[in-house]
Amino acid sequence: MTSEQAHRVAREKGVSGPLYLAVKCTAAVIFRLACGFATSGKENVPRTGPVVIVPNHKSFWDPFFVAIVLRRPVHFMGKAEHFEGPMAPVFLRLGAFPVRRGSADTDALETARAILRRGDALALFPEGTRVRDEGLGTPKRGAARLAIEAGAPIVPATITGTEKRRWPLPRKVRIVFGTPVSVEGLAATPEDAAAVIGEAWPQVTEEYGRWQNRPGRLAAGAAALGLAWLVRKRIDK
Repeated sequence: MTSEQAHRVAREKGVSGPLYLAVKCTAAVIFRLACGFATSGKENVPRTGPVVIVPNHKSFWDPFFVAIVLRRPVHFMGKAEHFEGPMAPVFLRLGAFPVRRGSADTDALETARAILRRGDALALFPEGTRVRDEGLGTPKRGAARLAIEAGAPIVPATITGTEKRRWPLPRKVRIVFGTPVSVEGLAATPEDAAAVIGEAWPQVTEEYGRWQNRPGRLAAGAAALGLAWLVRKRIDK
């Protein structure tokens, strides 16, 4: 399948309801048993109409968890390489569409606009790529600009737990959907886009920092430091 064909399918057909529901339900059962996950703030995601969800991005698995916990289908951009094989039609009917990394992909942007014009949900990672280092990356303005063009609210989403894995799948994943940011009355200018993402992204960074610094995590860190001090003391003796 060529890139042109893939974008045509994404723009004209979108998600296959029965396929999406079957895969979503199967994945939800597997992930709940193998990973364990919790979510809050789902009511902040409109059930109908265009919406842009902006989660942080730590893992390949992030899109799966966002899609599983929401009732409505969600569309994602995926690396163009994933659409070069026989699974491309399946990915497309599950809501993914290709994007060429490292350059301004006008085809991917137009597909994103078509999805929002249909009144569908679009999830974009404003950091641009997975952030493997500790903490979060700097958000770009593209998601906000698309939202302004479509008149779609932006909903920040914080994902924790996917950044560290002991098994092939993450453990104890948590997703928090924040307060929607309205784009009403704004223009798709760099200044207004920066203002919108500047209002949405702090919700993600604050929630992520709060979760990383939770009491249980701090207690575990203190215990580890205490054990290290005790071992060193014994060695010094």
